[in-house]
Amino acid sequence: MPMQKRKVLLLYIIGSIIWIIITEFLIRLLEMDIQSVLLFEKIKGIIYILLLGGFIYFVLNKKEEHTFSKQEEKRLLTLINSMVDFVNFKDGEGRWLEANDFALKLLQLEHVDYKGKKDCELAQYTEFYKDALNHCTVTDKRTWQNGELSRFEEHIPLPSGEIKIFDTIKVPLFNSNGSRQALVVIGRDITERKIAEKKLADSQQQYKSLFEYNPDLVYMVDLKGTITNLNPSFENVTGYQREEYIGKPILPLILEEDKEKVMESYYKLIDTGEPSLYEITIQHKNKRKVILSCTSVPMIINDKIIGIIGYCRDITVLRETEERLRKTEKLSIVGELAASVAHEIRNPLTSVKGFIQLLQQKNENDKTYHEIILTELDRINGIVSELLVLAKPQEITFKQSDAIQLLDNVKALLESQAHLHSVEMSVYVSDDIPAIDCEPNQLKQVFINVIMNAIEASSHGGKVSIKVSKKDEENVLISVEDNGCGIPEDRLKRLGEPFYSYKEKGTGLGLTVCYKIIEAHRGEISFTSQLGTGTTVDIVIPISHKSKKIAK
Repeated sequence: MPMQKRKVLLLYIIGSIIWIIITEFLIRLLEMDIQSVLLFEKIKGIIYILLLGGFIYFVLNKKEEHTFSKQEEKRLLTLINSMVDFVNFKDGEGRWLEANDFALKLLQLEHVDYKGKKDCELAQYTEFYKDALNHCTVTDKRTWQNGELSRFEEHIPLPSGEIKIFDTIKVPLFNSNGSRQALVVIGRDITERKIAEKKLADSQQQYKSLFEYNPDLVYMVDLKGTITNLNPSFENVTGYQREEYIGKPILPLILEEDKEKVMESYYKLIDTGEPSLYEITIQHKNKRKVILSCTSVPMIINDKIIGIIGYCRDITVLRETEERLRKTEKLSIVGELAASVAHEIRNPLTSVKGFIQLLQQKNENDKTYHEIILTELDRINGIVSELLVLAKPQEITFKQSDAIQLLDNVKALLESQAHLHSVEMSVYVSDDIPAIDCEPNQLKQVFINVIMNAIEASSHGGKVSIKVSKKDEENVLISVEDNGCGIPEDRLKRLGEPFYSYKEKGTGLGLTVCYKIIEAHRGEISFTSQLGTGTTVDIVIPISHKSKKIAK
């Protein structure tokens, strides 16, 4: 017979005996007559029946409550044991009341009678999790001190060497008087989530490194061609701030001649999903042109193209270098050609010129024709001389010279040509110009060539302005500006090539020689021009040279 049933039966017997003794004692005490005794017996029986009924009802009700409690406890155990989370109930003193199978298995306590024991006591049963259980006492104490739900991230080692990470929630329950009642502990395994978050963080960091720190310009556009993101290199390549273009169309950045090519590449990529390669030219904020080699690839999310990401590398210097190499190669060919034919041309040329001069003395009737022939022979001789300059390497001896004095000499030399073309020449000096290391005669040849071209390009009544200034602490800038007809952009790129000239009777060798001389001076020469407005030639010459002698 269960203990609970024995207690109820004993209580019933003791209660009945007490009831009989008390009622019999009252009858004797009151000395009732027979009628009163019979009435009292009847009332006593009724009261006994009522008390007995109440007792039976109480017992049955308690039994029902106990049965219900058992059922609820069973349901609760079934529920928590079906959970994949760590579940544990403790009383106000930290003694374990209940734990699910997952918790017991995790902490190697499956075969331990854990109920009524504290964490520090259970730690004696599992050497591997001894520290983990002792640490639970610390977090429990913190939770009771907070007096509210507390959350902790706990790292639980496994015998296999893995680490399980649990997001643990501890809920303290208090009695109405404020004393501790119970502590509910629920821990969810978030190891996979943490691993996924780490991978995502690593991926985001890699993306940031690839995007933010990429030395090339990286851009993102949506399917409407609107810029959604730009990396910091955009500012270096274009001169504009990223914020100025994010959220705006990409096409305004591209020069008109390249827009059709970009649109074709864009639509092809959207249709086929295949990456595309192309070169475009954009205009920097300071108006210079920048050549970009671009690679565009689709941005795909859930197997759907949502936009384009592109990588653009600034190849302006590379293309300019290739162009210089191309011109250098032509110069080399011209040099080889000149070396083999210049002397062969000059020898018969000298003989022809001598006979023409002899004929001129004997026959004065054809003097005009003779002068024309001699003039053309001198022109041929000049071309041969220019060829020899290109062909024959020369040793240049630099010496300090006054650039202003050189320009004044050239201006005086070309004054008559300027008057002939009704062109006004002016020299402007904006800074205190120091003496420069140069070969004066060669530099004069460059100035004569460039200024003469400016005079010939200017219309009657035009102006040629020669401006001298310090570009920086190491270089002098000479700018020759005219208001003439200008040079088309396609021809501007080819200036300096041998035998390429914009003038009807030009040989194209004058500027080639200029390029060669300025290159030998370690300087730079560049042209900017606009049709109908004029042309500006900028010549940059170093103030000094470490080496005084440079082979040309």
